[in-house]
Amino acid sequence: MDINIKIRLYDILNAIKEINSYFIDTSLDFTVYQKDIKTKRAVERDLEIIGEAMNYILEIDNSFQISNTRKIVDTRNRIIHGYDKVSDTLIWGILINHIPLLEYISLCHLQLVEGS
Repeated sequence: MDINIKIRLYDILNAIKEINSYFIDTSLDFTVYQKDIKTKRAVERDLEIIGEAMNYILEIDNSFQISNTRKIVDTRNRIIHGYDKVSDTLIWGILINHIPLLEYISLCHLQLVEGS
């Protein structure tokens, strides 16, 4: 695996770790999330980082296998360029439904590298 892809996978995992850290002392509750502007902005920033890292990976190897790669990059673009169209519901859905899978797949890719 290209070293730059490996670096970006670690960037993705670090952003996910940060996202998870925001909920250590707080339950994963949508209503609580919606009212906490600092957490919302921090999560959005980490999603931007994840999207940018994925974009770099695709530039290096556009056949790299991570599910929803285009959606990840599109979400990053939407947060940055269409900030007024980013809904709490959209971000929450990503946190609950997609981040755990992305973390697992990224770890699998890195374990394959480490095991080689």
